[in-house]
Amino acid sequence: MSTAKVTYLGNLRTENEHLKSGNKFITDAPTDNNGKGEAFSPTDTVATGLANCMLTIMGIKALDLQVNIDGATAVVTKTMAADPRRISKIEIELSFPEKLDEKSTKIIERISTSCPVYYSLHPDIEKIITFNWG
Repeated sequence: MSTAKVTYLGNLRTENEHLKSGNKFITDAPTDNNGKGEAFSPTDTVATGLANCMLTIMGIKALDLQVNIDGATAVVTKTMAADPRRISKIEIELSFPEKLDEKSTKIIERISTSCPVYYSLHPDIEKIITFNWG
């Protein structure tokens, strides 16, 4: 079964529909590439997808460890390069509301970079991940 349907709406905007749930979001070209910048750009969704994937896999491990990371946040900074235009760096600052025991902290931090999106990104993309606990 297909995952998504993407419709070009014109004016450098797309509508993206998740076929299983019907959820939708739009993307715009960024202002530095002739767009309106009124929504996530396609490359924003890639960088943000990494943070989503990392938090999800950490959440799965937290359930296994019976620890709580609810309320954890990720601030994502994407850097673009030119020639060819591409993502050159993704910085993710993860913040957790509670400090965990040392063993759980190490496990959660280690598992964060084993998510499928992390492995799917080109190795030339610099990835800087920081953790703030409690």
